[in-house]
Amino acid sequence: MDFLQAIILAIVEGLTEFLPVSSTAHMIFTSAIFKTEGDAFVKLFQVSIQFGAILSVVVLYWKKFINFQSFSFYLKLAIAVIPALVLGKLFDDKIEAVLEKPIPIAIVLVLGGIVLLFIDKWFKNTTIDQEENVSIKKALTIGFWQCLAMMPGTSRSAASIIGGMQQGLTRKMAAEFSFFLAVPTMLAVTLYSIFLKDWQVSGAEQKGYELILSSSEHTLYFLVGNVIAFVVAALAIKFFIGLLGKYGFKLWGYYRIITGLILLAYFSFA
Repeated sequence: MDFLQAIILAIVEGLTEFLPVSSTAHMIFTSAIFKTEGDAFVKLFQVSIQFGAILSVVVLYWKKFINFQSFSFYLKLAIAVIPALVLGKLFDDKIEAVLEKPIPIAIVLVLGGIVLLFIDKWFKNTTIDQEENVSIKKALTIGFWQCLAMMPGTSRSAASIIGGMQQGLTRKMAAEFSFFLAVPTMLAVTLYSIFLKDWQVSGAEQKGYELILSSSEHTLYFLVGNVIAFVVAALAIKFFIGLLGKYGFKLWGYYRIITGLILLAYFSFA
């Protein structure tokens, strides 16, 4: 991976992490096009730059995250993230070994797009428009919905937003709660990948931080990638909330279907 490819991957991460289009799918597709998908550092890079995207949520919604008197808010997120942590630890590697291939992911992208075309019709009577009115039980249920994103191409954002609307949250509130829930979820995945996971590099095992610090080039990519992901993700969140209120989910459904079909054709004949 060269510097330009690192920049492009960071932009892709920032643009897609909080949209219901599957950042994992877009990162895998981009790496496959660059022919870098088998490189251990590239895989680590794709996960580690989520940290920048996480910070964008904390900064944009700092009044929520820096309000230490709001114990219930932190409790809801702590409970809602448990299903992803447990099921992710048990099954994520097995699922990725089977489905982390472009063609199956492109198919999931299309199927998820079809679902998004009907979400607004299925959940018309949503009334919860404040985080304070989201109960712990509802937060936990949304956390289980989020686990659907363990299948690459599904989209963590789409799964948790749909789960939120199914629990009575309005479109805007479901999207914002999805952003909130992303922080502990993605932080756990990022920290695990950097400090605990063993990466196979030339037949030897290395921790993520060792791989990042193994060369000045890797360190530079990591730092620049996180900065770019932070800026782009912040802009994408603002953009998404505006379009969501105006057009609903159909726009993203059509995007997923068209993009999935194009990529399905590309990787079928590549």
